[in-house]
Order: sequence, then structure tokens, then C-alpha cells
Amino acid sequence: MAIKALEGGRYKVDIRPRGTSGRRVQRIFNKKADAVAFERNILANANTQDWQPNSKDLRKLSEIIEIWWNYEGRNLTWGKKRKYSIQGMVRDMGDPAMYQLTPRFLAEYRSQRLYEGIKASSINRDLAMLSGIFTVLIDIKEYTGTHPIQSIKPLKIKNPEMSYLVESEIAELLNAVTDDAWRLTVLCLNTGARWGEASKLRAENMLHNRVTFTETKNGKHRTIPISDEVMKVVKTKATGPLFDVNYNSYTYILKKVKTDLPRGQAVHVLRHTFAAHFMMNGGNILTLQKIMGHANIQQTMSYAHFSPDYLQDAIKFNPLRGGIHIPSTLVDEIGHL
Repeated sequence: MAIKALEGGRYKVDIRPRGTSGRRVQRIFNKKADAVAFERNILANANTQDWQPNSKDLRKLSEIIEIWWNYEGRNLTWGKKRKYSIQGMVRDMGDPAMYQLTPRFLAEYRSQRLYEGIKASSINRDLAMLSGIFTVLIDIKEYTGTHPIQSIKPLKIKNPEMSYLVESEIAELLNAVTDDAWRLTVLCLNTGARWGEASKLRAENMLHNRVTFTETKNGKHRTIPISDEVMKVVKTKATGPLFDVNYNSYTYILKKVKTDLPRGQAVHVLRHTFAAHFMMNGGNILTLQKIMGHANIQQTMSYAHFSPDYLQDAIKFNPLRGGIHIPSTLVDEIGHL
């Protein structure tokens, strides 16, 4: 029997709610009614998580990625690119089973990637993508384990060097490129668009001196006003893609113009150039955030120092008041002490 009477008038519950191979539950009660109630409660909840043994999730990480792809990934603007990156991570990890994907496992993987010379920023970005996938899978109840990445702090990275084109370099670049490459350059320098956003632009997205970027990083459409002149030279047709530019050929020309481009920036320097000159010309940092499509102001603040008024109080209120000697008024005050 599941309930057995013991000497002394007590009762012992001894059952396996999920069969002979399942978890064994034992409890002793002073009253039979309490033992019966406990037994009924266990049997009623036998199939809930509370009464199930902690079994290992034997599914491979690659299987989990496919589930994410079917539920959400295929609907994202950058879904294919993200899936490709994650599949590379899966291969590097050896496609572990889900129960093996612990914070320690991921910390060791991260350490190995650093040893191989992979940049900390790249590792942080990859783990952030994987973390987002687990968040989705947990939300849809496809993964019931503990989030394996949530407790891992990103690697500390130094702020990357930011390069931009000065006016003479802008003029040199515009003289060096022709046709679609020239028009694409004009568009990027007028809107601050990413290369991927601008190069995929269609004529239908340019209307009434407004250009709407649809292939954006965060998937949200972004509309930027442009002048009549830019509208006329960039929109060369009524419908269809506007540009056919070879990326490698363009970057070759760009690097001849800007020989000291930091590694990994290339065409992104056009976006930096827009933002830097926007602030140097007196633009508002909050307006710049909207134009750039930044999710938070901290991203945009990296351009704040280009503003001519940036931290000007440092001159006004420093001990020497912006000079090279103690101000005379301060000397007089000290003399009266």
C-alpha cells in the first residue's frame, strides 16, 4: 500500500507518482487524514515540474538554434546573418548538448577564443546574440533550464578608435568615385546611414525629399529628410534598387583616401563622418540619436565631444580660469587671508 500504518499510531506515505522508475516520495504523518491528503496531492501533480526528476536535456545546441529559427529567426531582418554567425559558434563549441552548456563551459569557450586572438568585442557580440536566442526559447517554453548566459558579464573592452573624414578627404573621395558609388557616398554623407542600409535602398523609399531606410540593424524603419539637390542626383529611377556598387573596389579607393583607417571600420567611416560633422556644426545630440537610429543615448554620446560647446565650463571654472597664471582677483583674495 502507498500508505502504511506504523507503530505508535503514525502513517507513512511511500509512493512513486511516475511509476517504478520514477522519483520515490516518502513522508510520515501523525494522522491518517493528513497522509491521505498528501498522497492525493502528489498523485494529482505527478505530471507537473515539481514532481519530475531533473532530467538532462540531451538536445544539441544546433537543434535549439533550429527551433529558434523556425519560431523567430526567419522573421528578423538580419535573421539569416545572425543564424550564420551562431552556427559558426556551434561548430567552435563542438555542438554541445544543452545540459553541457553551463556558465563554466561558456567561460572556457570565451577564454579559448581570446587565446585564438578573437577580439573581446566580437566575443561579447556573439554571446549577446546567443543570449537573445535563449531568452526567446525560455519565453516560448521550448527551454526550461536556467539561462546559461545571463550570469556571464561581458568582457571589458577599451573604446575603439573612431575615425572620420575631414573636409579635404571628403572632397578627395567624391572626386575618386563615380556613378553609383558617387551617389551612394553622397547619400551616406547626407543621412548618416550604414552602408548596408543605404546600398540596399530602393527608389520607392525616396519620396518628397525623404529617404526611408527599411533594411536597418534593429529592424525599425528610419526616415531622414534630404535636400532637393540630393534627391535629384540620388534618385535616378522611379522603381527598383538604386545602387550597384562593388564593396571591395569601394573600400580600396576609400583606404587610399584615408590611409590610417582603424581596422574593421572601412565604409563605416562614412557614418562616423556624418555624426562628427553634425556635432561640429552645432547639431543637437538628441536629434543625432534619432537620425542615427541608436537604441540609447549612450551610443550617441561617443560623438558629443565633437560639439564646439562640449564641456566648455572646463575652461571657465578651472583653477587658472583658462589662463597660465593664477588670476589677479584670486591673488588678491589669497593676500587678504
